[in-house]
Amino acid sequence: MKKGFQIRKSVFIPLCAIYILVTLLGIIVPEAFAAAENAIVNFAAGWFGWLYQITTIVLIVICVWVLFSKKVGNIRIGGPKAKPTMSKWNWFAISLCGGIATGIVFWGIAEPITHYVEGIPGLVEGGSRLSALYALSTTYMHWGFPLYAYYCAAGILIGVCVYNLGKPYNVSSSLYPLVGDRINGGFGSFIDLLCVFGIAGGVSASLGVASMQLGSGLGQLFSFTPSPMHWFIITLAIVAVFIMSSYTGISRGVRWLSDKNAKIYIVLLIYVFFCASTKEILAMSTESMGFFAQNWIVQDTYLGVMVDGAQTSMWPTWWTINYWSFMIAYTPLTGMFLAKIAQGRTLKEFALFNFVLPGAFGMLWFAVFGSAAIYMEAGGAGIHDAMTSKGTEATVFAFFDNLPLSTILSVVFMITAFLSVVTLCDSMTTTVSSITLEGKDVASEEPPARIKIFWGIVMAALAFVNILVAGITGNTSGINATKLLAITCAFPLLFVVVAMAISCFKLLGKYAETYEREK
Repeated sequence: MKKGFQIRKSVFIPLCAIYILVTLLGIIVPEAFAAAENAIVNFAAGWFGWLYQITTIVLIVICVWVLFSKKVGNIRIGGPKAKPTMSKWNWFAISLCGGIATGIVFWGIAEPITHYVEGIPGLVEGGSRLSALYALSTTYMHWGFPLYAYYCAAGILIGVCVYNLGKPYNVSSSLYPLVGDRINGGFGSFIDLLCVFGIAGGVSASLGVASMQLGSGLGQLFSFTPSPMHWFIITLAIVAVFIMSSYTGISRGVRWLSDKNAKIYIVLLIYVFFCASTKEILAMSTESMGFFAQNWIVQDTYLGVMVDGAQTSMWPTWWTINYWSFMIAYTPLTGMFLAKIAQGRTLKEFALFNFVLPGAFGMLWFAVFGSAAIYMEAGGAGIHDAMTSKGTEATVFAFFDNLPLSTILSVVFMITAFLSVVTLCDSMTTTVSSITLEGKDVASEEPPARIKIFWGIVMAALAFVNILVAGITGNTSGINATKLLAITCAFPLLFVVVAMAISCFKLLGKYAETYEREK
């Protein structure tokens, strides 16, 4: 083991046992595995859907408070003398790419097309002008500021608790303002265990999405039908590149990947803007953003009640609550990662680079790609037909078929998706490794590469087993299987994130007194 580190047995050993058990259950009794996932999802959405929605709004309030409060915003992570460790561009690129993973590259076309054609139960019928506005407005909600509010609020809280108050580099340290020194015992280990379990589900789901989308793209380019074997090979390739990146650490691997990935995002965005219906994109984007500003609260609190008489629609479960579950799964450990790379920055800078800028980029991406896709579909492009016949993962390639240089675009897009998921795996396994280790250097040094590789392989195995279960049972598509996995693993973390939000208000509201007491 690398000098300065040792295994944190209270977290590492139980997690290994849980992952082995879950993986074996998925292989041995796939039907029971899928049934258990469905039961947990129905319970979480049915009883606690309201809490998911309210939590999202509260986290946005925290980020806005930090942005506009001089007293809170001027707090510097690491103390008044701390210095930044990277340039603002690299910081932004890592924050952007670490937050969206494969999300916007996968759903940038699929989600707005789905809502435009199929409508939203209880809100709008499909195929209309109003459904186009709702489609884009909904994607702004799912992939804009609310998404990054989760990561930003967690990063602010963990950054202050760890680097200003001197608490251990663990998620449980974020609850110090609420529970005090109990974070150092069994309670803290339990919280950290839940968080690592949650992130494993989130990363595994993202790996599953990436492998299916890359398989679809390769199938289109080389004329074959993707199968679980292709997905397995793609997952192995992702893990192999991630392992190479792991040996270089954050300062080289993640920074290099994020830099290249962010630049490709920008090139793709500019290309689609000028090569699709530019005039229509400008008009639709402007109107849909106004629609979003007017209707955001209504959409954010929509739970599908009484859509069909006394029946509640499952739409919020499969869309909004699914997205919030992804965010919740990532939130604690993404917050740790973002706090680690933000030492020397003020909280106002942190909110700008982890809430405002990436949130605005997410909205811009969906405004351009979503508007262009909706105009194409309205003109008879058949993108939705391709999605229903070939799977959600094929949607973006059907979109590119309507643009110049479609084959080159598809290749560039697959490179982007590949780099996105590698960046995600690298950053998250770095944090997972840190939380399963202990020692004086955990908060400041890179964890041993072999520990990062171990957790990367574990998450890849869980991703493949989950997709395989969907194929064996035949009751769930691969994409819906990833949604089930994310919601299932993230459900216990909902209550941890709620506690973190309360802790953040308590800490920042009385920061001066708290900090002086801890010095």
